[in-house]
Amino acid sequence: MRSLVIGLIGLLSLVTSSAFAADAATQEANKKAVLEFYDAALNRKDFDAAAKFFGPHYIQHNPTAPDGIEGFKAFLGFLREKFPDSRSEIKRAFADGDYVILHVHSVREKGARGRAIVDIFRLANGKIVEHWDVVQDIPEKAANGNGMF
Repeated sequence: MRSLVIGLIGLLSLVTSSAFAADAATQEANKKAVLEFYDAALNRKDFDAAAKFFGPHYIQHNPTAPDGIEGFKAFLGFLREKFPDSRSEIKRAFADGDYVILHVHSVREKGARGRAIVDIFRLANGKIVEHWDVVQDIPEKAANGNGMF
Protein backbone atom coordinates (compact mmCIF):
# COMPACT_ATOMS: atom_id res chain seq x y z
CA MET A 1 0.00 0.00 0.00
CA ARG A 2 2.81 2.38 0.93
CA SER A 3 4.46 1.80 -2.47
CA LEU A 4 1.18 2.54 -4.22
CA VAL A 5 0.78 5.84 -2.33
CA ILE A 6 4.38 6.86 -3.04
CA GLY A 7 3.89 5.95 -6.70
CA LEU A 8 0.68 7.99 -6.92
CA ILE A 9 2.35 10.96 -5.26
CA GLY A 10 5.23 10.73 -7.73
CA LEU A 11 2.82 10.50 -10.67
CA LEU A 12 0.79 13.46 -9.38
CA SER A 13 3.98 15.45 -8.97
CA LEU A 14 5.05 14.65 -12.54
CA VAL A 15 1.64 15.59 -13.99
CA THR A 16 1.50 18.80 -11.95
CA SER A 17 5.01 19.91 -12.93
CA SER A 18 4.26 19.14 -16.60
CA ALA A 19 1.07 21.20 -16.42
CA PHE A 20 2.94 24.11 -14.82
CA ALA A 21 5.66 23.90 -17.48
CA ALA A 22 3.06 23.87 -20.26
CA ASP A 23 1.25 26.82 -18.64
CA ALA A 24 4.52 28.75 -18.28
CA ALA A 25 5.38 28.04 -21.93
CA THR A 26 1.93 29.24 -23.04
CA GLN A 27 2.26 32.40 -20.97
CA GLU A 28 5.69 33.14 -22.44
CA ALA A 29 4.34 32.53 -25.97
CA ASN A 30 1.40 34.86 -25.23
CA LYS A 31 3.75 37.53 -23.92
CA LYS A 32 6.00 37.21 -26.98
CA ALA A 33 2.98 37.53 -29.29
CA VAL A 34 1.73 40.68 -27.55
CA LEU A 35 5.18 42.29 -27.55
CA GLU A 36 5.58 41.61 -31.28
CA PHE A 37 2.04 42.86 -31.93
CA TYR A 38 2.66 46.04 -29.94
CA ASP A 39 5.82 46.88 -31.85
CA ALA A 40 4.23 46.19 -35.25
CA ALA A 41 1.06 48.11 -34.42
CA LEU A 42 1.95 50.99 -32.12
CA ASN A 43 5.53 51.71 -33.14
CA ARG A 44 5.68 50.73 -36.80
CA LYS A 45 1.95 51.40 -37.37
CA ASP A 46 1.91 48.40 -39.72
CA PHE A 47 -1.59 46.94 -39.65
CA ASP A 48 -0.73 44.00 -41.92
CA ALA A 49 2.14 42.92 -39.65
CA ALA A 50 -0.05 43.38 -36.55
CA ALA A 51 -3.17 41.69 -37.95
CA LYS A 52 -1.65 38.20 -37.82
CA PHE A 53 -1.80 38.40 -34.01
CA PHE A 54 -5.59 38.86 -33.88
CA GLY A 55 -8.02 36.05 -33.26
CA PRO A 56 -11.22 35.80 -35.30
CA HIS A 57 -12.71 38.72 -33.37
CA TYR A 58 -11.35 41.59 -31.26
CA ILE A 59 -13.22 43.24 -28.40
CA GLN A 60 -12.07 46.76 -27.54
CA HIS A 61 -12.94 48.14 -24.08
CA ASN A 62 -11.37 51.61 -24.47
CA PRO A 63 -14.45 53.86 -24.79
CA THR A 64 -12.63 56.24 -27.15
CA ALA A 65 -11.52 53.53 -29.61
CA PRO A 66 -13.71 51.78 -32.16
CA ASP A 67 -14.47 48.09 -31.59
CA GLY A 68 -13.24 45.19 -33.69
CA ILE A 69 -10.28 44.52 -35.95
CA GLU A 70 -11.43 47.11 -38.49
CA GLY A 71 -11.74 49.62 -35.65
CA PHE A 72 -8.13 48.92 -34.70
CA LYS A 73 -7.09 49.37 -38.32
CA ALA A 74 -8.80 52.79 -38.32
CA PHE A 75 -6.98 53.68 -35.08
CA LEU A 76 -3.61 52.89 -36.69
CA GLY A 77 -4.58 55.07 -39.66
CA PHE A 78 -5.30 57.89 -37.21
CA LEU A 79 -1.89 57.41 -35.56
CA ARG A 80 -0.07 57.38 -38.93
CA GLU A 81 -1.83 60.57 -39.99
CA LYS A 82 -1.82 62.61 -36.76
CA PHE A 83 1.16 61.19 -34.84
CA PRO A 84 3.56 59.59 -37.33
CA ASP A 85 6.51 59.88 -34.90
CA SER A 86 4.70 58.43 -31.89
CA ARG A 87 6.61 55.76 -29.96
CA SER A 88 5.73 53.43 -27.13
CA GLU A 89 8.36 51.97 -24.84
CA ILE A 90 7.32 48.92 -22.89
CA LYS A 91 8.73 49.19 -19.39
CA ARG A 92 7.27 45.95 -17.99
CA ALA A 93 5.39 42.94 -19.35
CA PHE A 94 3.55 40.33 -17.32
CA ALA A 95 1.66 37.20 -18.31
CA ASP A 96 -1.02 35.54 -16.22
CA GLY A 97 -2.92 32.72 -17.85
CA ASP A 98 -4.54 34.06 -21.02
CA TYR A 99 -3.77 37.67 -20.06
CA VAL A 100 -0.75 39.82 -20.88
CA ILE A 101 -0.30 43.15 -19.10
CA LEU A 102 2.04 45.89 -20.33
CA HIS A 103 3.28 49.00 -18.50
CA VAL A 104 4.08 51.48 -21.25
CA HIS A 105 5.56 54.96 -21.72
CA SER A 106 3.84 56.39 -24.78
CA VAL A 107 4.99 59.61 -26.44
CA ARG A 108 2.91 60.86 -29.37
CA GLU A 109 4.99 63.96 -30.17
CA LYS A 110 8.75 64.40 -29.81
CA GLY A 111 9.67 66.41 -26.74
CA ALA A 112 6.38 65.70 -24.94
CA ARG A 113 6.33 64.00 -21.52
CA GLY A 114 3.87 61.48 -22.83
CA ARG A 115 1.54 59.16 -21.03
CA ALA A 116 1.75 56.16 -18.76
CA ILE A 117 -0.40 53.32 -20.02
CA VAL A 118 -1.37 49.95 -18.64
CA ASP A 119 -2.58 47.71 -21.47
CA ILE A 120 -4.31 44.42 -20.76
CA PHE A 121 -4.72 41.88 -23.53
CA ARG A 122 -6.66 38.62 -23.40
CA LEU A 123 -5.55 35.87 -25.76
CA ALA A 124 -7.35 32.75 -26.92
CA ASN A 125 -5.34 30.01 -28.62
CA GLY A 126 -2.34 32.37 -28.77
CA LYS A 127 -4.26 35.16 -30.54
CA ILE A 128 -5.34 38.57 -29.22
CA VAL A 129 -9.11 38.72 -28.77
CA GLU A 130 -9.70 41.46 -26.18
CA HIS A 131 -8.09 44.68 -24.91
CA TRP A 132 -8.45 47.09 -21.99
CA ASP A 133 -6.27 50.05 -21.12
CA VAL A 134 -5.80 52.75 -18.53
CA VAL A 135 -4.09 55.95 -19.67
CA GLN A 136 -2.62 58.73 -17.51
CA ASP A 137 -0.84 61.87 -18.70
CA ILE A 138 2.58 62.36 -17.18
CA PRO A 139 2.38 65.63 -15.22
CA GLU A 140 4.97 68.36 -15.29
CA LYS A 141 5.27 68.16 -11.49
CA ALA A 142 4.48 65.17 -9.34
CA ALA A 143 3.47 65.12 -5.69
CA ASN A 144 6.30 62.63 -5.10
CA GLY A 145 9.68 61.83 -6.61
CA ASN A 146 8.96 58.17 -7.42
CA GLY A 147 8.27 58.58 -11.12
CA MET A 148 5.64 56.71 -13.09
CA PHE A 149 7.96 54.01 -14.37
